[in-house]
Amino acid sequence: MKILVNGQWREVASSSVMELLEAMSLEPRRVAVELNKRIVPRARYGATALAENDCLEIVTLVGGG
Repeated sequence: MKILVNGQWREVASSSVMELLEAMSLEPRRVAVELNKRIVPRARYGATALAENDCLEIVTLVGGG
């Protein structure tokens, strides 16, 4: 299926937000995900299904000081 991730269209086989993060080699505890303009709670990544033409924004959390 085709989804928009951070402004770029991608063809993915992932069926959930968690599967997408794993496919992108992203650590779920270090990202924030917005799906169709709604924040996805980290505890719901595995249960949140993706659909054709979904729009995701994935932000990597970086520590510093």
